[in-house]
Amino acid sequence: MNIFRHFETRVNAILTDLTSQGVLSAGLDFSRVAVEPPRDPSHGDLSTNAAMVLAKVAGMNPRALAEQLAKRLKDEKGVVEVSIAGPGFINLRLSNDVWLEGISDVLAAGVNYGSSDLGTGKAVNVEYVSANPTGPMHVGHVRGAVFGDALANLLEKVGYSVCREYYINDAGGQIEVLSRSAFMRYREALGETITIPEGLYPGEYLIPVGKTLVATYGDKLLTMPEADWLPLVREATMSMMMDLIREDLALLGITHETFFSERTLHQSGAVDRVLKLLDEKGLIYTGVLERPKGEAQDDWEERPQTLFRSTRFGDDQDRALKKSDGSWTYFAPDIAYHFDKFNRGYTTLIDVWGADHSGYIKRVKAAVAAVTDNKAEIDVKVCQMVRLFRNGEPFRMSKRAGDFITLRDVVEEVGKDAVRFMMLTRKNDAPLDFDFAKVVEQSRDNPVFYVQYAHARISSVLRNAAEQKLDVTDATLKNANLALLTDEAELGLVRQMGAFPRAIEQAAQAHEPHRIAFALNDLAAAFHGLWNKGKEDAGLRFIVPDRRDVTMARLALIRSAALVLAAGLGILGVEPAEEMR
Repeated sequence: MNIFRHFETRVNAILTDLTSQGVLSAGLDFSRVAVEPPRDPSHGDLSTNAAMVLAKVAGMNPRALAEQLAKRLKDEKGVVEVSIAGPGFINLRLSNDVWLEGISDVLAAGVNYGSSDLGTGKAVNVEYVSANPTGPMHVGHVRGAVFGDALANLLEKVGYSVCREYYINDAGGQIEVLSRSAFMRYREALGETITIPEGLYPGEYLIPVGKTLVATYGDKLLTMPEADWLPLVREATMSMMMDLIREDLALLGITHETFFSERTLHQSGAVDRVLKLLDEKGLIYTGVLERPKGEAQDDWEERPQTLFRSTRFGDDQDRALKKSDGSWTYFAPDIAYHFDKFNRGYTTLIDVWGADHSGYIKRVKAAVAAVTDNKAEIDVKVCQMVRLFRNGEPFRMSKRAGDFITLRDVVEEVGKDAVRFMMLTRKNDAPLDFDFAKVVEQSRDNPVFYVQYAHARISSVLRNAAEQKLDVTDATLKNANLALLTDEAELGLVRQMGAFPRAIEQAAQAHEPHRIAFALNDLAAAFHGLWNKGKEDAGLRFIVPDRRDVTMARLALIRSAALVLAAGLGILGVEPAEEMR
C-alpha cells in the first residue's frame, strides 16, 4: 500500500464531507492537496497542505480549517497524533503497526512492490538513443540510452503502456557518406590497397561490411555506375549497422519495440502531407528571418524562405522548412515524425536528446502543439555529457572504432550494472563524471557498491539462516510477529520501505528515474546502519540463537528490504547482487 496516497484519499474524503456539511463551499478544486513527508521528521510521519491551499478560496482562516481537518484525522485508523504547525500545516504521526503492515505487503508483492495503476494504461511513447546509424554506439550515447530505458521501466511500473522507440536517421547525407565508406572497404576486401579519403568514415567496424558485400556480389559492384551500386551498398550497410547498434544496446540490456525509419516519411509522402496540414491551418508563409543573435544558425539564410509560425506556440522565432536547394530542412521530417506518433495513438510523447540538441526543443514543442491542436504533449529530456576519469584523472580509452570510444569498451571494462547505475546517480540535465576506478571500488563512496552490498549482505544472512534449518520462505516470514521489531533503526528501515511506492510515483510523474537511485541509496543506508548496530550489540543481530520469534521477525524485515532493493534495481535495469566478489 502507498501510505501517502492512502491518506491523501482519506483527506479528500474528509474535505468532501465538509463540503456536504456546508463548512466548505461547493466546487473547490482539491487537486493541489498533497500528503507528503514533513520537512522536519521530528514533526511526524505525514504532512498535508490541505488547509493552506484551500483556505483562501474557501474564505476561511487556514488554521481554522486545519482544526476542522485535524479533528477528523484524529479518528483515522493508525493515527496516534495530529498537530498543526505554523499557519495551518497538519502533521500526522502513525502507529508503528501501520508501518509494520508494510512488511507483509512487500512479502506478498515481491519485486512487484511499488507497482501501481497511476498511469491507468495510458499509452506513452518514449523515444531514446536514435543515434545516427553510421557506426557502433559510442560513450556519448550511453547516458541517454540508460536514462530512456530506465524511464520506460519506471512508467511501466506505475501502469503506463510504454512503447520504446528508436528513430533511424537514415535519410540524410551522412548515410551517403557511410555507404561510400563501406564501398572502400568492399574494394579492400577484394584485395585492393586503399586509403580512406578525407570526409569518409575510417572505422574498422566497416571491414565486415566490405567482406559481406564481396560474399554477396563478388566483384560485380566494381563494374557498376555509382547510381546502381550505391543503393545496394546503402541497404546492406544500413542493415549491418543497425544490427551492430542492436548488439551494442543489448550489452546494456536495452531493446526497443519500434525502429522507425526517417526515409519512410519521405517515401510515403508524410512530410508533404503534414506541411500541407500546417499550410491549411495558416501556419506556413514565405518570409525572411532575422539573423539570430549570437552564433549563426544552420537554418538561417538572408532570403525568402518557407517558414513555420512556431512563435505562435512559444518558440523564439519562426522556423525554416526548406533549404535554398528546395529540399526539406531537418525540421520538416521531424514534424512529420511526431505527427506520426500522434496518429499511432500517443498523446504523451517523451524524447531523450543529447545536450547538443537543447536549442531544438522549443521548435519541436511548437510543432507538436500545432499539428495535434494541443491534444498531445511532449516532454524533451536532455542528457548532459559524461566526462571519463580513471582514479580522478581525465581519461581517454583506446579507440578501436576509429575516432571515438565505444559503448562496448565501457561495458566490457566495468560491467552493465555498474554502467547503468552510475548513469542514473545524477539528474539527467546535470553533468556526470564517470570514473572507471570508482565504479568498481568497494567503498561507501561508490553508490553502485553501496546499494548492491546491502542486497548481498541480506542474501548472505538468509543463506546462513537456511543453513541453520530456519524456514526463510516468504510464506513463512509473513507469519512472523512483527510487533517484536521495536528498535528505532528497525523502524527506520520499515519507514524507508513504506515510503518507496511514493518515491516511485513521484519519479514517474517527474520523468526522473534518478530519484529511484537516490531512494535506493537511502534504503541501503538504513539497512547498513541496522547491520552496524548489530555488530555493536549482539541483541540486535538478525539471527538471535535463543529467540526464534525475534529472529523470524528480523528475517522478515530484511527479506522485505531485499525485495524493495530488487524492485528498485529492476527499474534501473540492474541485477541485484547475491554476493560481492
